[in-house]
Amino acid sequence: MDDLRIAAIGLGLRRSLAVAAHREPGRGSRVTAVCDLDEATLRTEARFFGTNAAETDYRRVLDRDDIDAVLVATPDHTHARVAIDALSAGKAVYLEKPMATTVADADAVLRAARESGSRLYVGHNMRHMGVVRLMRRLVREGQIGTPKAVWIRHFVGHGGDYFFKDWHAERSKVNSLLLQKACHDLDAMHWIVGGSTEAVQAMGGLTVYGDLPRREAGAPKPENWLSKEQWPPSRQRGLNPVIDVEDLALLNLRLDNGVLAAYQQCHYTPDYWRSFTVIGDAGRLENFGDEPGGTIRLWNTGRRDYDPAGDAEFRIPGQVDGHGGADAKVIEEFVRFVREGGPTDTSPVDARTAVAAGDLATRSLRDGGALLRVPELEESLRAYFDNGQVEPA
Repeated sequence: MDDLRIAAIGLGLRRSLAVAAHREPGRGSRVTAVCDLDEATLRTEARFFGTNAAETDYRRVLDRDDIDAVLVATPDHTHARVAIDALSAGKAVYLEKPMATTVADADAVLRAARESGSRLYVGHNMRHMGVVRLMRRLVREGQIGTPKAVWIRHFVGHGGDYFFKDWHAERSKVNSLLLQKACHDLDAMHWIVGGSTEAVQAMGGLTVYGDLPRREAGAPKPENWLSKEQWPPSRQRGLNPVIDVEDLALLNLRLDNGVLAAYQQCHYTPDYWRSFTVIGDAGRLENFGDEPGGTIRLWNTGRRDYDPAGDAEFRIPGQVDGHGGADAKVIEEFVRFVREGGPTDTSPVDARTAVAAGDLATRSLRDGGALLRVPELEESLRAYFDNGQVEPA
């Protein structure tokens, strides 16, 4: 089969996806068009990928007959619109997470995929990370009995740099960082324990970055925008002119399989990693580090006092770069799905659930911590995607 011809729309911090898709001729896929609003970036990337098809307007890319699929890695608030237009144009779509910034927009993307018949793949690459896959396997093997509780702590050590110096700091662009970041972790948690969030409650606030110096509107980020020397967080400078998202969030969840979960996100910790603790009725798992070289420890042989070692330790597999090799694997799965169809480890329905949980949690956080239920997905849409994006017979 000929290589899948892919257009990369958005070439910012997730350009690694396009690089992973740009293979040697005959290896399955090539990036043959690029699109970005920044003209300097566009010229550089056109040279890198060796293409004359370079546009600042993504709609011109969608009009091309020589494009089979698109990678959508634009800012979050544009995901739904670009994806819907691409699906309606008959292009297969790799949509970077979160698939949208509201549950209503996520549902609109799913409807567009069904109505057009174009294939939709949402890039929840954490399902291909070694730490998540290994935890899921251990749970499915029954190593901790039946899962009952999950505790997730996300230490966002570079939060001030990654999320408070550009559009991520604005509600109008991301809804909240609880949605933007937690959709990753919640989707992974759902997959590990085999459940789906049905109710949420959250609290949080802008506790550190709200009063720090900001740059003028329209001014670029400073050259040293990511510097580990900026410590403590109160020394951060050059923050986005608009900051109205929270830098600390606490979330409680109830899943449809009875699991109760707690998620905590802090954007000014000294270290940067995720900690998953999964507790069953016969043991528990916890990871120490979330990249290759870290470990997962298991306690399951009986009661005891404090025991940091546990009963077994498992080394987290994977490569050092690209989210432990997950970026390359998620692109491989996307290309295979577009060409052949069939089951995938990622799920557009689950991606919608993660957005819904983050969207409702944000509403709860900003409205006094009310308990809110995740709205049900239309049954016909669920059936379509559960059937591999083919209408059930």
